[in-house]
Amino acid sequence: MSTASDHQCIIIGGGIMGTALAYHLTLEGWSDVLLLEKGELASGSTWHAAGQITHSTSSYGLASMTRYGTRKYGELEAETGQAVSWHQPGSLRLAYSPDEHDWLRYTMAIGLGVGNEMRLVDPAFIADIHPFYNLDGVLGALYTPNDGHVDPASATMAFAAGARSRGATIRRNSLVRNTVQLDDGTWRVETDSGDYTAAVLVNAAGTYARQIGQWVGLNPPIVPMTHHYFVTEEIPEFAELEQELPVVRDDPHVSGYIRMERHSGLIGIYEKANPNSVWENGTPWEADHHLFSPDFDRVAPWLEAAFERMPILADYGIQKAIHGAITHPPDGVMMLGPAPRLENYWYCNGTQVGISWGPGATMYLAKWMVHGATILNMRAFDPRRFGEWATPEYNKVKAHEDYLLRHEIPYPGLNRTDARPHRVSAVYQQMNERHAVFEEVFGWERPRWFAPEGWPQEDIYSFRRAAWHEPVAKEVAVVRERVGLADLTAFAKYDVTGPDASAFLDRLTTNQLPKVGRIGLTYMLTELGMVEIEFTIARLAEDHFYLVGAAVGEVRFEDWMAHHRRHDEAVTITNASDDVGVLSIAGPHSRDLLAATTGAHLTNDHFPWLSIREIDVAGIQVRALRLSFTGELGWELHVPMPQMPEVFDALVEAGEPLGMVFFGTHALTSMRMEQGYKVSADMTNEVTAYEAGLMRFVNLDKRFIGKEALVANMQEPRWMLALLDIDADDADCLGGEGVFVGDHRIGVVTTAAYGFGTGKSLAWAYVDPDRAEPGTGMEVMVLDQRRQAVVLKEAVWDPSHVRARS
Repeated sequence: MSTASDHQCIIIGGGIMGTALAYHLTLEGWSDVLLLEKGELASGSTWHAAGQITHSTSSYGLASMTRYGTRKYGELEAETGQAVSWHQPGSLRLAYSPDEHDWLRYTMAIGLGVGNEMRLVDPAFIADIHPFYNLDGVLGALYTPNDGHVDPASATMAFAAGARSRGATIRRNSLVRNTVQLDDGTWRVETDSGDYTAAVLVNAAGTYARQIGQWVGLNPPIVPMTHHYFVTEEIPEFAELEQELPVVRDDPHVSGYIRMERHSGLIGIYEKANPNSVWENGTPWEADHHLFSPDFDRVAPWLEAAFERMPILADYGIQKAIHGAITHPPDGVMMLGPAPRLENYWYCNGTQVGISWGPGATMYLAKWMVHGATILNMRAFDPRRFGEWATPEYNKVKAHEDYLLRHEIPYPGLNRTDARPHRVSAVYQQMNERHAVFEEVFGWERPRWFAPEGWPQEDIYSFRRAAWHEPVAKEVAVVRERVGLADLTAFAKYDVTGPDASAFLDRLTTNQLPKVGRIGLTYMLTELGMVEIEFTIARLAEDHFYLVGAAVGEVRFEDWMAHHRRHDEAVTITNASDDVGVLSIAGPHSRDLLAATTGAHLTNDHFPWLSIREIDVAGIQVRALRLSFTGELGWELHVPMPQMPEVFDALVEAGEPLGMVFFGTHALTSMRMEQGYKVSADMTNEVTAYEAGLMRFVNLDKRFIGKEALVANMQEPRWMLALLDIDADDADCLGGEGVFVGDHRIGVVTTAAYGFGTGKSLAWAYVDPDRAEPGTGMEVMVLDQRRQAVVLKEAVWDPSHVRARS
């Protein structure tokens, strides 16, 4: 029998993510929500989860989400009447090495900044609250007393009950067979019990998210990986305890967690070898409450280690082995946000630990969906951080890698090297031969720093100032004194052309559009005045604009422009990201370097700062943009990718007598911080252009999307971005650290770096508006120490841009 119903939103998937999203959408005012589940609620990956939630995370976003989650689980039973079996014994994350200890210190800097209770404790404290654990080699632990665990199925039922109480409809045993976007933009969802329509569709289908996405041309980059946990026989000594033992996370030995499950032990393992992916061609529709046979051989070394670290467990047998599938995106980060290319289709999937992250993740996602913005930077979770370059084979290899890294130290800037190189510029090999140490950004290989002769060509990691500081300091010095060359191909690049191109961009952007031959920096805002996009715009002709933005925004930028292009506008948007390479030359001798390869006039009169010219370099026509993120005199040469090696070779030859150096993004980051330049991580869609300090790029005399909301926000900003000079020692901020005045949390660090030219430890941070004035003092967490900081009035290096204009 076929029925029809119109809904505000349809959610596909009745696990913890789907039901929690339905709950939070109704909290935000969308009562007409329909959730469709093909079987019973929680019958996919949710039901077999171990159910832990911890504040031990060095991600600001996840720390905010878990803070909300622990509180929500504590009140959910009283609110809904559905028992959730919430236990709150706290947890310990052990450190055996100085680097592990520093990781826990950095985790504290994040956690305390969002208000999570945690502290570093010594072995004596650990032994006191957990007398059964073998502490040989343990230096200390991060103690998070508010951590806990919950029954996954019961929690799912509670969220479902809460959603129903505010008007949501939940249909179990309703198999979705297809989704179709109709001409009016709404979605038809076809099930085995009838069709439904909705304005908004959410794919929260867990391991089924891939095949559901494929119905509309999507390929969510997630891979189901199998994970074991084991429950022992009852342990009499546990029954005698007055309170439950804290959960222990032992990363190097157990590669997992150990906790009590009633009077038994529970051991969860993420083995460090031979990870197992399943259902690569699609999850069987009949796989409800599915478990795989345990593979004891695969996990044996870590299971044995668990018995060694907690010997009491070895005296009792295993009574239950759980081996189920969970989803892993290539980078291990959830997929929360709009799907690429489509309108009103959202992802809520790719979650490894849905019980821990789900309540907070869906709370922030619901706010984003309903209100168009949230109060947390969601860029890291945006599904559009992947492009079509993320092939099924790439996704599989990276998912395996992510699984193996689950219980490794998440060093700052950790290079995940599997399935690489994947996306390269035409001079990748030349840079590799010159000992570049690469990083991956949106699939691209980009030089991070250059290893000196005799050094291993591999990255060096530390939570403190690492050994790479020495060669990077030299890169910065040579750029500042002579000239340097960098491969900055990893940008999103577009040609926007047509009779209506000017009117189209003028309506979307905050700044006055540049004149022909000139360059401008501008922003695209949401209707709420929040920063959606930062672009450098160069105007090649009255009807031809060249836009350059951050690489990771490539899909999102194109979607934003395409969705805002009116049907009657004669505008063509061409993505040139793969077709154009970028070589950046910077330094006081960059004009001499470029002059040796071109006949074009390069003086200020002929080629002023912030202008664009199409010139020949080594006989190749390039787009030369006179700008540099280093703050020095410089040009970006945007070169047709096939001819990039010829231009590169000519620059290298001309640069040799000038003492040219190759430099990477570590050096670039240091110089841009000294210059007071911001990056996309400093201005995202939870802050306004005013709060981000971008008003010199905003023309309030013109109309643009988000103007009214921006003007209103200028009267009552919530926070303001400030450049801080920090009294640091041997470590600098890494991002996400808390900012304090006395006992009050007043802000959070966004990006930071050591300034090699000035010897200053610098950071951008959002702080309370009354604390953003130059000269204002405060304290910033650097690892686990509060360090004095002061708000700067201007950049610490050439604030008037004299060098760039020279």
